[in-house]
Amino acid sequence: MADDKDLDLDVTEEEKPKSKLVLIVIVLVVVLAGGGAAAFFLMSGGGGDDEDFEEGEVAEVKKVAIYVPMKPAFVINFMVGGRTRYAQIDVTLMTRDGYVVDALQMHMPLIRNNLVTSFSAQDFEDIQTVEGREVMREGALEEIQTILMEELGEPGLEQVLFTHFVIQ
Repeated sequence: MADDKDLDLDVTEEEKPKSKLVLIVIVLVVVLAGGGAAAFFLMSGGGGDDEDFEEGEVAEVKKVAIYVPMKPAFVINFMVGGRTRYAQIDVTLMTRDGYVVDALQMHMPLIRNNLVTSFSAQDFEDIQTVEGREVMREGALEEIQTILMEELGEPGLEQVLFTHFVIQ
């Protein structure tokens, strides 16, 4: 075995700063490489979808849904077998354009009038079924879109939602 004198195990003062500098450079390179990889994946947007677009074509971004509750709830009277029956319906309208919300608010008396007339014309037996409610909902959507077409020149409304439907 070699003597302790032959092995130079002591690190000189000049070598300590070099090892710290090398360690700092290695850490810095790893952090930068990780950040670059993360930026690449985030900015690439999921890969191969670029082939679907022609040059100069822009992808259409779907707008956020805006919900407009119609307050107060609709209360409709029905005469069934000599008895008065009621339906209470909470309606919420869905659009994706702010100017449509303004038009809905402006024309709310006309919209409510037409919906009350439409809801009252329904057969009480029909609205007790899911299919009957769906027909009623689609009719309400068409009614409001007709009003918006006359006032705005476009339907503007995407959905009519029954958020509460009680029959008594």
